[in-house]
Amino acid sequence: MIREQHEVSVLGGPQNPAPVMSTVVQVQADTVVPDHIVWSLFNTLFFNTCCLGFVAFAFSVKSRDRKMVGDMIGAQSHASTAKCLNIWAVILGIFMTIGLIVLLVFVLPGILQNVMPNRHF
Repeated sequence: MIREQHEVSVLGGPQNPAPVMSTVVQVQADTVVPDHIVWSLFNTLFFNTCCLGFVAFAFSVKSRDRKMVGDMIGAQSHASTAKCLNIWAVILGIFMTIGLIVLLVFVLPGILQNVMPNRHF
């Protein structure tokens, strides 16, 4: 059986009579970088025109990763790109939705009336 012995030595006060210096690190809490991840997820699911919602979601995740590492400049850059892509995804998605409604309401009945002249829609 092996026994280990530990020696504990008590150290006295500081050897140097100079005053003790301390360093204070201030973290700026007001630097909040929004990553727009919820908006990007919404656009990915509902307004994914030309895959802009998915690409915006990828940049949002990159922004969140940069924020976790502490790179606020990189996080801001990716968040800005995600925001721009989200805006374009919403605009194009709304235009395509309006175009589809116009197509279904005005164009499709005319085409059906020409194809089947016996029926009235």
